[in-house]
Amino acid sequence: QVQLVESGGGLVQAGGSLRLSCAASGFSFSLYTMGWYRQAPGKVRELVARITKDGDTTTADSVKGRFRISRDNGKSLVYLQMNSLKPEDSAVYYCNTEANWGQGTQVTVSS
Repeated sequence: QVQLVESGGGLVQAGGSLRLSCAASGFSFSLYTMGWYRQAPGKVRELVARITKDGDTTTADSVKGRFRISRDNGKSLVYLQMNSLKPEDSAVYYCNTEANWGQGTQVTVSS
């Protein structure tokens, strides 16, 4: 059974940093693309960043240069390093692989 458990969210001031973690289990982690998505109130869920099994990354234009996705295949973890945070980055952030989602972690950026 696939499980994705996010952690690391919280309240931070604009310009600050957070690192989100997603602990994965129940599947062969190293063989799958992993992604981070976010959803703000009243908005659709959107892709933030994605990393393939080979380490190739895709990052949304809105966070390019500020956010970085990485993975540790030995520990079945995927990370999202978020720097220079803006109030518009406030959302629930979700970990994803295939059709599987974590429960989300709230990120709130105050101005």
